[in-house]
Amino acid sequence: MNRISSLFCLFVFFLTLSKSYSQSITGSIEDPESGEKLFGATILEKGTSNGVVTDFDGKFRLDLQGELPVTLVVSYIGYESQEVQVATVNQKINIKLKTDKVQLESVTVTDSRITEKQKESPVTVESMDALAVKETAAVNFYDGLGSLKGVDLTSASMGFKVVNTRGFNSTRPVRSLQIIDGVDNQAPGLNFSVGNFAGSSELDIQRVELIVGANSALYGPNAFNGVISMTTKDPFIHQGLDVMGKVGERNLRETAIRFARGHKLFGSEKEVVAYKLNFSYMQALDWEADNLDPTDQSLVGKNNPGGYDAVNRYGDENLTPGQNDYSDDFGQLQLPGLNVVHRTGYNEVDLVDYNTNNMKISPSLHFKLPKDITAKFTYNYGTGTTVYQGDNRYSLKDLVLEQYIGEISKGEKFFVRAYHTKEDAGQSYDAVFTALLLQNEAKSDRFWSEDYRTYWQDNYVKKVRSLDSFPDPTNPIYGPQLWFGDSKESTQKWAQIVMSENIDSLVKWHNDTRKYADGTGKANPNNLPRYEVGTARFDSALQSITSKQTFTEGGSGFFDKSSLTHYQAQFGLSEEEHKIKGFKILIGGNYREYNPNSNGTIFSDTAGIVINNSEYGLYSSLEQRLLKKNLILTATGRLDKNDNFDYLFSPAASAVYILKDQNSIRLSYSSAIRNPTLQDQYLYYNVGRAILIGNLNGFEDLVTVPSFFEAYDSTVFRSEKLDTFSVKPVRPEKVRSIELGYKGKLRENLFFDASYYFSWYTDFLGYVVGATVVGDSTFARINQVYRVTANSENEVTTQGFSIGLNYYFRKFYALNGNYSWNILNKSAIDDPIIPAFNTPEHKYNIGISARDLKINFGNFTLRKMGFSVNYKWIQGFLFEGSPQFTGEIPSYDMLDAQVSHTVEKIHTTFKIGASNLLDKPNYHTYGGPRIGRMAYFSILFELKRT
Repeated sequence: MNRISSLFCLFVFFLTLSKSYSQSITGSIEDPESGEKLFGATILEKGTSNGVVTDFDGKFRLDLQGELPVTLVVSYIGYESQEVQVATVNQKINIKLKTDKVQLESVTVTDSRITEKQKESPVTVESMDALAVKETAAVNFYDGLGSLKGVDLTSASMGFKVVNTRGFNSTRPVRSLQIIDGVDNQAPGLNFSVGNFAGSSELDIQRVELIVGANSALYGPNAFNGVISMTTKDPFIHQGLDVMGKVGERNLRETAIRFARGHKLFGSEKEVVAYKLNFSYMQALDWEADNLDPTDQSLVGKNNPGGYDAVNRYGDENLTPGQNDYSDDFGQLQLPGLNVVHRTGYNEVDLVDYNTNNMKISPSLHFKLPKDITAKFTYNYGTGTTVYQGDNRYSLKDLVLEQYIGEISKGEKFFVRAYHTKEDAGQSYDAVFTALLLQNEAKSDRFWSEDYRTYWQDNYVKKVRSLDSFPDPTNPIYGPQLWFGDSKESTQKWAQIVMSENIDSLVKWHNDTRKYADGTGKANPNNLPRYEVGTARFDSALQSITSKQTFTEGGSGFFDKSSLTHYQAQFGLSEEEHKIKGFKILIGGNYREYNPNSNGTIFSDTAGIVINNSEYGLYSSLEQRLLKKNLILTATGRLDKNDNFDYLFSPAASAVYILKDQNSIRLSYSSAIRNPTLQDQYLYYNVGRAILIGNLNGFEDLVTVPSFFEAYDSTVFRSEKLDTFSVKPVRPEKVRSIELGYKGKLRENLFFDASYYFSWYTDFLGYVVGATVVGDSTFARINQVYRVTANSENEVTTQGFSIGLNYYFRKFYALNGNYSWNILNKSAIDDPIIPAFNTPEHKYNIGISARDLKINFGNFTLRKMGFSVNYKWIQGFLFEGSPQFTGEIPSYDMLDAQVSHTVEKIHTTFKIGASNLLDKPNYHTYGGPRIGRMAYFSILFELKRT
């Protein structure tokens, strides 16, 4: 890496020394009414990709590619585009753009900033551009995506956030695809993107688009529910130095730098090479996952003297049904007052590093070749520490993700792209499994239970029987055997009386018993005192366990150096250039190879086993315009093949009709597939409660856990009651979807976009739980519990509706709102395989914003003021994750706001704002942290090259 960096710096230095003598033109852009100079206007040489943007004084200089005369295309947000003829280099160019009444608030697309492609899109597209990124009220642009129509933003931690649309939300976003400049930025071992952890710097974002719904036909497998597409700034157009500093609550510190410049090389008449360098670093004290409410599977509530299973306390689970449960008749007879007991456990806050940080570095070189062909080479590097939630909670510590990218393209005519992604798990570990290992290293669950039970029997059984509420054994209503009751109901009633009337005594006695069990207890092997948090002994054990790999070394750490390599190409055949009458054709394909490498800590790649998995796809799209090009018909088909699965075909078709005043109606049919991930195929991972296992080849002769315990009748085991089953090998998921939409004007300055969709899902990938049993017809025991990846045999449908409204008034103000409705039509309600919908039925956003305001304070005037405010409401819903992390998310609301001021003379924008301004802590995911207020202050310095 040092050598690569040195060569890169030498090459950049060489470029800065190059000279040329091409023709250049200069000018300025301004508002026609106020005469205010427009910063950031785009000037393009028509017919080429050659362009620049204006500086803070509205000035520009453009080095021409062609010979004079030329046509310049000038555009600026909120103004109508304009074409200007330039005949000589001495011509004075002072362009006054006409105001477009369509203005835009921070995170909602309106007509003036919708590209032609979006206007003609057959599917719903939500978007943020560079200005929206700059003006968003949220603490960063990625959080700002949560205010877009129909978008679910899930925060598993401050450093790991997930964007999803149209249901089946998850902290593992395997049903959505995230690309940056066309490049999939997923972590190869996880098979999904890690939010913006290894994404783009905020300063380099040109546009973010969310293409909503099934989109496999053009984007390939895994574009199942939508695509998040980020486009970065072109260094030929956006040149100069940008520096941002941000501070905030929870020790937030963020720095970002972007530098871009173009050069003329070897006496060329135009800039033929450009480079940009992006660097960003963020650190903060992460939100703490400290939910100590009982989990859904906890047998008892918070007030149980023997403890309970808490959401963010690990190791307190009763891993085997019936373990430490003395609440039945026999238990109450022999050990009254013991009831249900849970082991002590460890809180997550004592197990993970909440000092989150994230560093991203991205240098790139761009070349303009003959015939308007461009080439670019990019290196992306992301590293940091955060917390990720999947089946368990994981500390991603010193995680590294690298990408090497090369691309040659020519506008929409073709591109050829290749990239290689690799990851390194660093010192990452499983927090839940760590708690289990900490406890087991001191004392096994079996010995702890024995100590607890024995101490209670020796010290407190007589005390419980001597309580005032204890039934009189001489009373004739009690039977001779169960002298404290003659039925289960009477025993339970008695236990409730004892608990309620003597709770203080029971709590004290249980605390004493727990202290004994957590200590050395009986003289059994491996009976060490509990590792107490805050002691050197605990710290040493924690370091030892997390630094060792799972399985191979007996720890909770991961080894993951997985990688993927991807090649893709696309070619466009136009009517004008290729004489294809009335049609526009796209053809393309891709090849991808995964190389998982976990040393047995995640996948079944132990004992020298090497796993490889590849897939390829071919696609074609045909577009025809009819009725004076107002009717756009499109048909697309894609064929995909994975090494382990059959060929799959994903068709799509659409019709878009453009009405007057840019109104349009759209109807589309689309489909998508999702190949089973590497984990679905090859996973072999112990989470403590069970072994999670992939299912490429099927699984035979599993026993349902409930039937195993039902097979015991008192002390007799009846094997005929066992319910056995087998699981078929996994196969890809499939979805088909139809969408009807309309966008346009309701009246002057009032715009809307509405859509309805209905989707059919088949072969859902989920899991089933079963066990292997050893023994004979009279005695048996569970050997191992497995959670096996499996497909559902049932079809499920979903439907939804969304609408967005934007109203623009008094030139600089915008009022926006959006509403979304999504439901799951689940026919097989008891199917355990169908994954969780995890999406609120109702949600909405309401916002107001303004920019370029002038505020008078007597003789003093502040110019370039702006603000944005967004209110979000989310209806409560059931979040279904792993057994540990399943529960209700209450309804919540959030208010985000920011105020900004640009001082043009020093090229600087000051911004103060807050996410969740009113500090209403709320859960986005069950098992995750409560998200509170994040107030921040930022300074952005932008020095554009002219």
